[in-house]
Amino acid sequence: MFDTILIANRGEIACRVIETAQSMGVRCVAVYSDADAAAKHVQMADAAVHIGGSAPAESYLRGDAIIQAARETGAQGIHPGYGFLSENPDFVDAVAAAGLTFIGPSAEAIRAMGLKDAAKALMVEAGVPVVPGYHGADQDDALLAKEAEKIGYPVLIKAVAGGGGKGMRLVEDANGFQAGLESARSEARTAFGNADVLVEKFITQPRHIEVQVFGDGTKVVHLFERDCSLQRRHQKVIEEAPAPGMTPQMRAAMGAAAVRAAEAIGYAGAGTVEFIVDGSRGLSSDGFFFMEMNTRLQVEHPVTEAITGVDLVEWQLRVAAGEPLPAAQEDLSITGHAFEARLYAEDVPKGFLPATGTLTDLRFAPDARADSGVRAGDVISPFYDPMIAKVIVHGATRDVALSKLRRALRTCHVGGTVTNLAFLGALAAHEGFRRGEVDTGLIARDIETLTEVPAPAPRHVALAGMAALDLLEPRGETGFTLWEPLLRSITLRFGGEEHLLKVRVLGPDHQKWILGDAEIDAVRRGADWIIGGQRAATVAAVQGVITVFDHYGLIFEVVDPLERAAGMAGDGNLVEAPMPGAVRLVAAEVGQVVAQGDRLAVLEAMKMEHALLAARDGVVAEVLVAVGDQVEAGAALVRLEAEA
Repeated sequence: MFDTILIANRGEIACRVIETAQSMGVRCVAVYSDADAAAKHVQMADAAVHIGGSAPAESYLRGDAIIQAARETGAQGIHPGYGFLSENPDFVDAVAAAGLTFIGPSAEAIRAMGLKDAAKALMVEAGVPVVPGYHGADQDDALLAKEAEKIGYPVLIKAVAGGGGKGMRLVEDANGFQAGLESARSEARTAFGNADVLVEKFITQPRHIEVQVFGDGTKVVHLFERDCSLQRRHQKVIEEAPAPGMTPQMRAAMGAAAVRAAEAIGYAGAGTVEFIVDGSRGLSSDGFFFMEMNTRLQVEHPVTEAITGVDLVEWQLRVAAGEPLPAAQEDLSITGHAFEARLYAEDVPKGFLPATGTLTDLRFAPDARADSGVRAGDVISPFYDPMIAKVIVHGATRDVALSKLRRALRTCHVGGTVTNLAFLGALAAHEGFRRGEVDTGLIARDIETLTEVPAPAPRHVALAGMAALDLLEPRGETGFTLWEPLLRSITLRFGGEEHLLKVRVLGPDHQKWILGDAEIDAVRRGADWIIGGQRAATVAAVQGVITVFDHYGLIFEVVDPLERAAGMAGDGNLVEAPMPGAVRLVAAEVGQVVAQGDRLAVLEAMKMEHALLAARDGVVAEVLVAVGDQVEAGAALVRLEAEA
């Protein structure tokens, strides 16, 4: 076994690897960027090495700096986590050349599965079923369009070097093919440095079911399946294991196919073989097709660990250290059911825009596993993926596990940034999902219902007002004007709507709040406030932002009258950055006539591209940024001429 390993990653996965490695007596070295100097994974590690600037290209993608850090700290192995350099075969070769062990598959195995077109050809040879499509090297536009016609619409255009939903576009008919092709290529070129694509038949009621495999370079076992069908724009949201509706026959067929796929490339370590499943006729042994293989540990690996009792990181370390597979196929079995929900800092009502902020509060249900790379007080940075945590639950049955997930989400407290917590709660309560009727289109079909913003009750608004005016703790003086208690007022904003509140403090344990025509009594009983007849929720107030921890977190802003007056005089012709990020494309030119909805610029933030569109017809007066600029939230990018 290794004495010391270096984790070439950050955040949640770095913390996850450190926990297991240290429990095995292995010393852990962390690496960190400027932005991560005080990060959780740095504090957890036995040693830490600074490797560069905040942007990934300046730090976590610098293989040479990471290898040098490993040598200087006496590490014998490098664990890549997932993302960053985890599937970079050149990095694997460099690790080996430095006399170190890469804790993962060989460079040859990664290369074999790195390009989707070549991987599918390999799978055909191995007898693994694949989706009908074009996977050729000829990337001529006309040829690709002709192949799409042969396959039959709808088709999916996918980057051959893709992953995470990037470089992927659904095209419904021939009229939209060229635009979809250009868009997919542009995103693929930015994300992977490779604009080549493949074209596949789009399955109209698809399920995404993947199989966890583990090999030692000679033999491979599978640890059953995970259903990852709950997706938004090809990004997984909630995963579960085992897959609902799975039959023993199909499980055996998929497991065998996944093992064949891994053994075909002499696979060593943890990997995932992903299948697209035709859910239109139920689950059947001839209704699944190879999609891709991820040659690394997956984000959703905890649900497999929950149902099998296997620590996959421990297996990674043991096999990389030269041990054989820790278990044979017949030793592995499924116990119960597990779910994982991905908790992100993102603004759901604004189209799931990634968000930043300082976490003022962060608490999870005590009976749920929470894999997180941040703590209260940490900053969600614009440089990296905005994941806050993975919330994982396990139960004896699917119904029990789903009930535990709903409770875990309800009792989760996150303050200081907007999150997708309410969205996850709505998904966990979705009736179709509860019945196991899952497919990759579920979220898109019910997106309006799932993203409804919970409306605060008057008692919530009053509680936020109490926190904003610092009235939650008893005061020695209430203040009187003539013979009446002093009337104070405050304006709060929730979801764009303003609420004018007035309060009379009648004593240290009694307040009367006025919200429009409603009067709300707040009375202290012991340590609790009773507001509108109900016990008050927990609340946090930081720098004018009030979070009421009910309905998955209700966030209020204190409205500054001077700020509002200044804002009314703002320039409504500006196109502004909705979040911090890097400008990847500027499509607007001075003097250009644009129509509402035209793309003016593209901003990249937190590994996603966001198109900024013209809000109205007009003429471009100024272009205020250039490609490559790093901008802050609210920065002016393009200005239109004022309307006459």
